[in-house]
Amino acid sequence: MTPSAIELPVSADDRRIARLAALAIGLTLAEAALPSPLPGIKPGLANIVILLVLLQYGWRAAAWVSALRLLGGGILFGSLFAPGFWLATAGALASLTVLALARHLPARHFGPVSLSVLAAFGHIGGQLALAAGWLLPGPAITHLLPLFAGAALIFGAVNGILVARLLASTSSAKATPE
Repeated sequence: MTPSAIELPVSADDRRIARLAALAIGLTLAEAALPSPLPGIKPGLANIVILLVLLQYGWRAAAWVSALRLLGGGILFGSLFAPGFWLATAGALASLTVLALARHLPARHFGPVSLSVLAAFGHIGGQLALAAGWLLPGPAITHLLPLFAGAALIFGAVNGILVARLLASTSSAKATPE
């Protein structure tokens, strides 16, 4: 009697998504080591990878990398299915929804910086909506809105500038003959 094995074919796209998800998870771990001025305010370093994936490989690949980052981070932090995991998931889903809608905006007016800012606002909006309905019901959440919106604007812009520079450096490296 021979043992049966299930073998799944692995494509080059699967390998690329796994590498990019590993990078996003690594950035999530690095970000957790950074001191935060207030709980919940983080630069969103993994979102740099998500936006790069979106712009280079499309929304579906970005959604996969984002989902794998959430699961991997939740497992590594030991917070899978804890409130922080659900807040991160709500933020990621809202951000991906905003980016899916933003694909229909004119590309000449909406580059990496504006997309990153929109995604950051979507992320914090998703988190605050879940927190308002689950963790902090009532008007308390509205007092936090200006602080979180300011952080989303700043970190979204900085991350978008980093993405724009990374895209420019990779396109110039491809254009330069060896």
